[in-house]
Amino acid sequence: MSSGKPFIDHRIYTIRPRGMVEFIDVFDRLAMPIQLKYLGAPVGFYMSDIGALNQVVHLWGYESIADYDQRRTARDADPEWPAYLQASAHLIVAQESRIIRRVEFKSLAMLR
Repeated sequence: MSSGKPFIDHRIYTIRPRGMVEFIDVFDRLAMPIQLKYLGAPVGFYMSDIGALNQVVHLWGYESIADYDQRRTARDADPEWPAYLQASAHLIVAQESRIIRRVEFKSLAMLR
């Protein structure tokens, strides 16, 4: 198991049917540069293939809830952020967000 950040912002966006290619392009051009600036590299970025379709799952790591609040507040204040929000609004059908915490298993300590 990874010794990465202890708090993960786990987001699931449901994209309108046939809108995934456009969403990925918009996110890559308008959101990702700003996300990288304030949030750092994502822990992971995935697209559903089996089960619920048209979903993007992205994971962002934080040291604490305070770190999460500070970084997202800074990102939201970036004057270029609204361009992404506007460009993606018609593509996103639903959003889910949760904070998940790492679990430390003693039996897996040898894998670190």
